[in-house]
Amino acid sequence: AVHEGKVVSEQELTALLQPLLAQNSRNLVLFLQDRLSIDDFTYFSESYGNKNPFQNVNKHLVNFLQEILQSSPSSLVLPAVDCKATKYLLNVLQKSGDWKLTSVTNLNVSQLEVNASNPNLLVVQLQPLASDLKEISTLEAIAENDKIIGRVTMDLQERGIHFSVIYTAVRPSRISRRTDMVAELRRQLMAAEEEESSSYPPLNVTIGNDTCILFYASNFSLKANNSVLIDLTNATFLAQNVDISASECTDSNTTLSLKYTRPVNGISSLEIRFLMTNRFYEVSARRWSTLHSVEIIQDGDKLAKFIASSISAPAEYSFHCQLVGTSNLYPARLDRDPSNDEAKNWDVFISNLQIQGFNIINNQFSYASDCTGFFTPGIWMGLVTSIILLWILTYGIHMIMQLTTNSRFDDPKGPALSVPQTE
Repeated sequence: AVHEGKVVSEQELTALLQPLLAQNSRNLVLFLQDRLSIDDFTYFSESYGNKNPFQNVNKHLVNFLQEILQSSPSSLVLPAVDCKATKYLLNVLQKSGDWKLTSVTNLNVSQLEVNASNPNLLVVQLQPLASDLKEISTLEAIAENDKIIGRVTMDLQERGIHFSVIYTAVRPSRISRRTDMVAELRRQLMAAEEEESSSYPPLNVTIGNDTCILFYASNFSLKANNSVLIDLTNATFLAQNVDISASECTDSNTTLSLKYTRPVNGISSLEIRFLMTNRFYEVSARRWSTLHSVEIIQDGDKLAKFIASSISAPAEYSFHCQLVGTSNLYPARLDRDPSNDEAKNWDVFISNLQIQGFNIINNQFSYASDCTGFFTPGIWMGLVTSIILLWILTYGIHMIMQLTTNSRFDDPKGPALSVPQTE
């Protein structure tokens, strides 16, 4: 029994799945999505006026799993699992040594080779859900993932292979409010939730024994032709389905190369390059690390180039910015190169970017130089308004201090008082 509000930890998940892992004939299929919560099965259902996207999942739940749920103690539904539990489970299975791990990223079911005589672990990477588009796009993405689940399970059933299925995600799509933190401030609560939802190490590029590049982002997404959203967060930092072998590091120039194979349907390969330089500037009498440009190469020949503006930090520091991208509202912008027509077809969205390409010590980020300066527009407006009000107050006090009273007074019993104009 799982109580309401209980978040299953890594060790608890392994203990709960131990009866499944201890079977003689083990074939486990892990459908891994980037974001998923138990409430999605209700929110994206026909009850809310949507076309039910979980056709295959609900079909199995109603027609196949209903009898198992009633007769077998091995069926399990966990509403809330810790974000690190899935990665922890994969590490435990890999260390056990007797599992044959097969990662399915191109979603080509017909080429799956499963030997039923040995334990098999199939990790199916489902396509990411749309995060910056409307709910209808999320609905379509879930429906497409449901079709993939149906194809894989039907293929294994037709081969007569007995298997078990785990459908989970890397992080939750909805974060429940903790009852013991109701009294806390809303800003503090949201900051704590954001920290829990994006707890994964940065991507590091190591040449020899030294780490020369560190790269981190809580959201790393692209949009092609104003319609196709490509979420690369999971592939870059969690699943690590990215090739960084083309990255280069020198004392003066560093290139972070991220290569992805079939990130979405219609794109066979995608490479993203972050070009950084390290130069000495006489005005400041120190060296500065600058993100010079960002390049997107589609299918090996289509190059889109973006010029980075105001993305620099002292060479000993890392660079951090809350929002980086092509939007005019972002504090650190990626401007499209006017001489490059391909850049018009791409939009870049990066949240909580932190990058360092030089002087990395102990495989950790150095002190971060933030893109937002100390004097923000709001601070300047407050200072100017305060100065104007202080000037008005000072002028008023000065005018009051200039007021004088008469030193002579008229006596009604005597002659009229005459005050010369010179006085």
